[in-house]
Amino acid sequence: MIAILIFILILSLLIIVHEFGHFIAARKNGVRVEQFSLGFGPLIFKIKKGDTEYKLNLIPLGGYVKMAGDSQVEYKGAADEYFAKSPGKRFQIIFFGPLLNYILGFLFFWLIFFIGYPSLTSKVGGLIEGYGAKTAGLQVGDKIVAVDGRTVNLWDDLQQAIRERKTSSNVELAVLRDNQELKFDVPIKDKVLNDQLGHKRVLGIIGISPFDEVVEVRHGFFVSAYLGFKKTVDLTLMTYTGLWRLASGKMSMRDSMTGPLGIFFITSKAAKLGLIALMHLIAVLSVSLAIFNLLPLPILDGGHLFLLGLEKLRKKALGVKAEEIINNIGLSLMVTLALFVTYNDILRLYGDKISKIVTK
Repeated sequence: MIAILIFILILSLLIIVHEFGHFIAARKNGVRVEQFSLGFGPLIFKIKKGDTEYKLNLIPLGGYVKMAGDSQVEYKGAADEYFAKSPGKRFQIIFFGPLLNYILGFLFFWLIFFIGYPSLTSKVGGLIEGYGAKTAGLQVGDKIVAVDGRTVNLWDDLQQAIRERKTSSNVELAVLRDNQELKFDVPIKDKVLNDQLGHKRVLGIIGISPFDEVVEVRHGFFVSAYLGFKKTVDLTLMTYTGLWRLASGKMSMRDSMTGPLGIFFITSKAAKLGLIALMHLIAVLSVSLAIFNLLPLPILDGGHLFLLGLEKLRKKALGVKAEEIINNIGLSLMVTLALFVTYNDILRLYGDKISKIVTK
């Protein structure tokens, strides 16, 4: 029950922030907002304030801002209607939704770095047979404090320092053992691994695993802002690279996409790990939502921005019939995608259990 509540709160936060971006930009550009709705399905609550009716519905899997004259059919020519505004102003209204999701993701990353996050230390928890660390004489419980003279304290820093080295060479490790510093010349072995995007990469491995020792890492206000910005940019680049590999057939859609069911499963696991894990999940989902919405597909914000670009080039908006066809295509695509990712989530999360039931 708690997991369901957290899932609903996270989705609601992302949707409210996104729709508030459209709402505030519409109001700023003089467009009358008729409805601000969170969720779909049966109505739970509504209130009207000024020109806008605010609605809360039962199913928290979406939301919308209904603006006056935001379709060719409804447009009457009034000055406060969406289509009465210039393409530049309409661009702002559409773009502000994803922009606020992007900013929200950055702020959560910033906050995580500032308030502190758990990280494994560089203490050795295990040695793998046949690799350089065991051969060189390292022991479980050793604390690696430097790699080729470069100070390391955390497991991530240790991994990065070793992977930056050329493979098939040696690395000098400074190790604390019983309060004495020892030095070891450790051979690096090549190993081909798949990264998060399915790329095969040759990495340098010395054959150690981490000790179950965790410390809390904090950074200053401005350093946290820089690290949050860097994290946001890195996630953006990784996502677009993944989308390109997906579009070019180099990465399976089944392995790279998830829907509400998959997000609920991830949220449940993150909730068990604590507040920082949940904050990280919100940041990743918010940035991902912004990126997905900016894809140039019909019905998405990116599709509307693409059509605005065409309008700018053509010097006139699309006709009513063309708009209707594009919206219908977009809706069909989204329904198909939603069905696919839900089916995919069911297979990935519960496929084994279903298979056992079927074969009984």
